[in-house]
Amino acid sequence: MRQKVITFLLMNFGAFLASVNVHFFLSPNSLATGGVGGMSILMNDIFPNVSIGLFMILLNIVLFIIGIIFLGFNFGAKTIYTSFALSFFVWLLEIIAPMSEPLSKDLLIQLIIGQCIAAIGMAIVFNQKASTGGTDIIAMILNKYFNIEVGRGVLLADLSIALFSAVLFGPQVGMYAFFGVILNGLVIDYVLQQFNTNKEVVIISQHSEEIKAYIVHELGKGATIHTAKGAFTSDQKEVITTILGRKDFSRLKGYITQIDNRAFITVHNMQEILGQNFKRLA
Repeated sequence: MRQKVITFLLMNFGAFLASVNVHFFLSPNSLATGGVGGMSILMNDIFPNVSIGLFMILLNIVLFIIGIIFLGFNFGAKTIYTSFALSFFVWLLEIIAPMSEPLSKDLLIQLIIGQCIAAIGMAIVFNQKASTGGTDIIAMILNKYFNIEVGRGVLLADLSIALFSAVLFGPQVGMYAFFGVILNGLVIDYVLQQFNTNKEVVIISQHSEEIKAYIVHELGKGATIHTAKGAFTSDQKEVITTILGRKDFSRLKGYITQIDNRAFITVHNMQEILGQNFKRLA
């Protein structure tokens, strides 16, 4: 139950960060950098009497209906909730903190700060096994009927929105929107890597039995053991190799420091791990 509450709070926090970008940075500068927020900014320019937040709610409804028609009901409750939470937060911010002009005259710095805030929020949402919906649904349809990868489909959809912004708001704003789409993807990837960083830890110690027991029984992780021979002494030594997250590695390092401050440890950051209890091969 506690984990479900934490997941719910993190999903809302991530959606709120994304809404901050739409309301405070993108909307006042007419920057349509993709997603439902970008589409809503374009629609708001054509129909200025309808708020961006309301457009986001309406567009999400339309996209979910299209998704159900072409894909079936495959989106998941988390994605449905988060997409409407994002729309609601934008609508709420429009009421409690209306923006009559941009925060600054420097368009580039606003774009960079706003996209970084949104990317962090979206990475938090993705880390909870959800998404903000919107162009994800378009990408899934492209994947099903044209065999276009989902990530590439999202990029194509967002770049198309940026292209329309160039038509409506001029080439300069359109180029900034293109840059915003690319920046958003890069920051999301980076933040997700930080959330999911695993380390390969290789340990040589005179207390290998205690360390193995700690890894298996205290951390609940596996390890691989092999024998090595020292070049100078020709002594036979056990080498322990294990894969740990940052928190578990910190605990293990503290334990090894207590029992053997002469242990030899090497650590490598892992970009991707497939199989076993990690990511599936297919």
